[in-house]
Amino acid sequence: MAEEAKTAWVIGGSGMVGGELLRKLLAGPGYARVLALSRRPLSIDHPRLANRILRFEAMDTELRGMRCDDAYCCIGTTQRQSGGAGHQAVDHDLVLHFARVARQAGAQQFIVISSVDANPESRYPYLRVKGGMEAALATLQFRSLHIMQPCVIRGPRREFRPVEKLAALALTAIGPLLQGSAQRWRSIPATTLAAAMYAAAMTARAGVQRYTWGGMQKLTQRRGSAAVRV
Repeated sequence: MAEEAKTAWVIGGSGMVGGELLRKLLAGPGYARVLALSRRPLSIDHPRLANRILRFEAMDTELRGMRCDDAYCCIGTTQRQSGGAGHQAVDHDLVLHFARVARQAGAQQFIVISSVDANPESRYPYLRVKGGMEAALATLQFRSLHIMQPCVIRGPRREFRPVEKLAALALTAIGPLLQGSAQRWRSIPATTLAAAMYAAAMTARAGVQRYTWGGMQKLTQRRGSAAVRV
């Protein structure tokens, strides 16, 4: 399919990373149409952007008959925000629901935000949920599955998360000291994460690809992105 005819779906566009991602997709080449799926209207306006307001739990019905080439997933919550069951419902169940709907719509690539050290066998609930989500996505047989595994994401949020704010400040301060395999624990700006998601899709690399801090930096540098910041 010609590049200029491709359609991207984005869920989570009202969030910090999702908003950055939408702006990058609309500013760059690659997609003739970007469909942003949200519960409420978004503030971004662009000739190539369509904002579809829907009930996430019924997206399989509400998106039936629509086409997708690449699907980007930026949804996520924390246990502090939603509790254990709520975290499972959003970061695992809803992500998988979106992935299945996108796959049925023809999506060949799925790009998703997970977490550094995600592992379905982890003793930490947050990492266990993320690891389970990754494992389940791998069974859906996308031609390309790109999994971003950031540690703490830096940037302005609409809701105040004091624990994440303190963690970001601490990790930014000690970032240069984290070398080798420890680089994966460096914090990353939302704009860099969004640029890496876009760049990963543009590589069209087949199979399951996982990117921690270093891999995301390489992706954005490869595309000459001005968003790269350590």
